[in-house]
Amino acid sequence: MVQKVLITGANGQLGKELVQYFSDKNGFEVYGFGRDDLDITNQEQVDEQFFKIQPNLVIHSAAYTQVDLAESDVDKAYLVNGIGTRNISVAAENINAKLVYISTDYVFNGTGVKPYDEFMQTSPIGVYGKTKLAGEQFVRDFHNKFFIVRTSWVYGKHGNNFVKTMLKLGSEKDKLSVVNDQLGAPTYTLDLAACIFELIRTSKYGIYHVSNSGSCSWYEFAKTIFEEASIKVELNPCTTDEFPRPAPRPKYSVFDHMALRLNNFSPMRHWKEALKEYINNQ
Repeated sequence: MVQKVLITGANGQLGKELVQYFSDKNGFEVYGFGRDDLDITNQEQVDEQFFKIQPNLVIHSAAYTQVDLAESDVDKAYLVNGIGTRNISVAAENINAKLVYISTDYVFNGTGVKPYDEFMQTSPIGVYGKTKLAGEQFVRDFHNKFFIVRTSWVYGKHGNNFVKTMLKLGSEKDKLSVVNDQLGAPTYTLDLAACIFELIRTSKYGIYHVSNSGSCSWYEFAKTIFEEASIKVELNPCTTDEFPRPAPRPKYSVFDHMALRLNNFSPMRHWKEALKEYINNQ
């Protein structure tokens, strides 16, 4: 039986990866919606499309992701990440579709010193993290069969991301400074899509932390990018305080993949292995 998959945020870096990934699998009919095709903040429009398509699965990757702008554009951030996610959750529940909601490491305050598992208390420090947590809450309130997938430091072949930025800067400049006091776990969109594909074929619903394994600082990440790409550049570590931004960033965003382990899902490969494959395929 053909499974219909509706993907929001289909023009984003993860959304495009998901559309391609599911399109390449047998037995899936994919409906990808970008912002111009579906306004998630318009409940009537969402209801209408969901009723028309009747998807078996909804992957909600559309989001307001401008972390710094969110600090001053508070209503818009909550409208998209909160109310938009409520609309998606209610519509998916009405047609009995499974729901995957893409969330973020920013739901934690980043003051931890050991990897965050799915059972730890959330406490976002910026508007973006608060709006994504509001989205999680709407999913939990209004949907029965959901996977909340928290991820971090995402990069891939589509859209703009840290890896592409570093490769571009590395080819243009002799020296660069990169923050060395924020720790996290990079995530390759292809590995994230593969994990989501594995999750949705089960009914092991709940919250999952999905990133590549291991951890690094942005500086270590950049250093490895240049090594893998054989780019010679003078790289200097610096502090977050030297690069002030409107929105606070979590200092520590490393994930423990406890839910993947407890539910016997495939372990995520190390971030260096994933990065190597990505760069080799450029």
